[in-house]
Amino acid sequence: MNYLFKFKLKLHFITLLLGSLCFGQEHILWYNKPANNWNEALPLGNGKIGVMVFGNPSNEHIQLNDDSMWPGNDPDWVEPEGNKEDLEHIRQLLFQGNNEAADSLFVDKFSNKTIVRSHQTLGDLFIDFKHDNISDYRRELNIENATSQVSFKSNGYLFTENILVSHPHKAIVIELTTENPDGINAKLKLSRPLDAGFETAKSFATEKGLLLMQGEVTQREGKFNSKPSPITHGVKFETALKINNEGGSVLNAKDYLELKNVKRATIYIVNNTSYYFEDYKKQNQKDLKTIGNKTFEQLKVPHIKDYQGLYSRVNLQINHDDLSHIPTNQRIDAIKNGNVDTGLETLLFNYGRYLLISSSREGTNPANLQGLWNQHIKAPWNADYHANINLQMNYWLADMTGLGELNNPLFDYVDMLVENGKTTASKNFGCSGSFIPHATDLWGPTWLRAPTAFWGCSMGAGGWLMQHYWQHYEFTKDKTFLEKRVYPALTEITKFYSDWIIEDPRDGTLISAPSTSPENRFINEKGNKVATCLGSAMDQQVIQEVFENYLRTCDILNINNDFVEKIKQQKSRLRPGFVLGEEGRILEWDRPYDEPEPGHRHMSHLYGFHPGNSVTKEGHPELFNAVKKTLDYRLANGGAGTGWSRAWLINCSARLQEAEMAHEHIQLLFQKSIGTNLFDLHPPFQIDGNFGYTAGVTEMLLQSHEENVIRILPALPKAWKSGSVKGLKGRGGLTIDITWSNNQLDKVTITSQFDHQFKLIYQDTEANIQLKKGETYIFEI
Repeated sequence: MNYLFKFKLKLHFITLLLGSLCFGQEHILWYNKPANNWNEALPLGNGKIGVMVFGNPSNEHIQLNDDSMWPGNDPDWVEPEGNKEDLEHIRQLLFQGNNEAADSLFVDKFSNKTIVRSHQTLGDLFIDFKHDNISDYRRELNIENATSQVSFKSNGYLFTENILVSHPHKAIVIELTTENPDGINAKLKLSRPLDAGFETAKSFATEKGLLLMQGEVTQREGKFNSKPSPITHGVKFETALKINNEGGSVLNAKDYLELKNVKRATIYIVNNTSYYFEDYKKQNQKDLKTIGNKTFEQLKVPHIKDYQGLYSRVNLQINHDDLSHIPTNQRIDAIKNGNVDTGLETLLFNYGRYLLISSSREGTNPANLQGLWNQHIKAPWNADYHANINLQMNYWLADMTGLGELNNPLFDYVDMLVENGKTTASKNFGCSGSFIPHATDLWGPTWLRAPTAFWGCSMGAGGWLMQHYWQHYEFTKDKTFLEKRVYPALTEITKFYSDWIIEDPRDGTLISAPSTSPENRFINEKGNKVATCLGSAMDQQVIQEVFENYLRTCDILNINNDFVEKIKQQKSRLRPGFVLGEEGRILEWDRPYDEPEPGHRHMSHLYGFHPGNSVTKEGHPELFNAVKKTLDYRLANGGAGTGWSRAWLINCSARLQEAEMAHEHIQLLFQKSIGTNLFDLHPPFQIDGNFGYTAGVTEMLLQSHEENVIRILPALPKAWKSGSVKGLKGRGGLTIDITWSNNQLDKVTITSQFDHQFKLIYQDTEANIQLKKGETYIFEI
């Protein structure tokens, strides 16, 4: 063992204490002008409902969101006609080298092709102020307490708008105040965009001083199996708005409310849907009754307590110049011009945690492609659930940054998919267990959807989702969760893959067939651009991981039966998922092929490296180097063209322990894919890159994916000269604080929730640590 540093070890055993952490200044996004468009507006949410705040002094626009705004589940939208006989035909075509015919048959028999059924906007609140002569304008989002504020002077008088979206009170709360002696004079109106020219909601004011918007989600331009399939029914909803005014009066008009000479107005907005409640209108009444006439400050206190109970668990500080006086959009522009802003890098890390807390809470739906913020009737990619990386990337940060319970919406949703997928597995593929496709929606259909084989005929999504179940157990060591949630779901996915794999006639190994690499193609011997093959790298890596985690689960739970023995035998016969080509790169398909897109955005053939953990520097040096060559080749050919792909590269670079490479990708993410409001842009907006970035920064500071190994600062770039992070989580129930200066470690504090033995590694320094439950270990250089 080579010790590069003289160090003193101090071992202290103390009881784990939980408390609030101190924060720095990188928790505020601010601007000196209103948002010009939706991608400049600022998001708030409580997991279920949310807003995008534009901050327009003359005609304020607050776009409204609800995670259950979906058109209906059509009973005629069922599995395609494909069956076991068709599957065997496809396999024979692949054995004969006829990939093109296999592609066509796969789509024709097993895919419902193009689907248009989209998550939709709830609608819009417009507040017509007609303020003029504006000065001293400021618009900000404070992600430390999850509130927004717009302030300015109109004709010399200060006006302020404060907004929060309360999880405890299930409401959007807006406070308007003015110093103008004439008070606030404004009209408030709720509306919703038309669906292909059709009205889907009506707004009206009631005698009781409420402004209501009632409607039903439809999709007039819906598609099923690439054919028009209008959806004229869906989730029903009601938005209710109430105003509590100080001074002046609130007048009811036909379809709006009007403020007259009001000194202070507190606006309460609740929304409920038939998805969550049978009597959703009555639920609105209950929610408003609970709120009563509480002031903004009275609602703000429990809101902040609830929010900071999650957010304050982690605190990241990185040395940076104090640029807080510069608007956020100008700081982003400076990075695009080549500047480094480590403060903004810290803010984007915090923003990822903020967005997950705001879009994924207990009892809600999981965060979709846009979290829950969506201005469209027909959103890009339906703002649905893509499970060939996007949904999974949304939750990479959860366990490692102290937000483990925010996984629950994902687990609840995937449990539904597992149940639904039993029908697809049996009917389409003649397999037991459950099949989960690469894309689905609120209702959880599990049939394949894609007009081409490369776009969506992917078989690895179910296995990838199981990784999240297993990793949550690794972080928490919750044996009840392992028994009640992991084992049932993982068993069904394992059963499917056990029946799905076949013997490769070329070498007798077991392979996935037909098999694709998500959204990518190769050029076969006939010169055709095709997708299906016999055992893609990702499929083989996924199935290997599923079998391993299933066997580990059974071992922990003392389960031993004939099926366990079958999986052991099948696992030993799987073709390796990592195969090197002549140039030392990892093959993406079952043999070397030319690629029409060598810089493709997906890096699916590295799944087992990241987000998996089957390749490590010490354990697999040849494969570890091959990963680097594979990434270099992707990048040399224009890879990482999307925000989420760049975020994936940050994570992969961190796993490679390539600090400067990781930081270079951070810079490129800001330069190419971060919008004015710090949203990740695919383009267009797609939230996975935000979440993936936060996970990547965490991987640069701490890694625990190797069995019983904790790596400290494995990819610390030169730009992060000094800093600290508190509250990160390591597998095995560990909470870890780190401080460093001059690019060298100063101190690590590790507290264990369970009895745990592990190896601590910092550069070439190693220490074997054994902790009892509740004990803390302090390592100082």
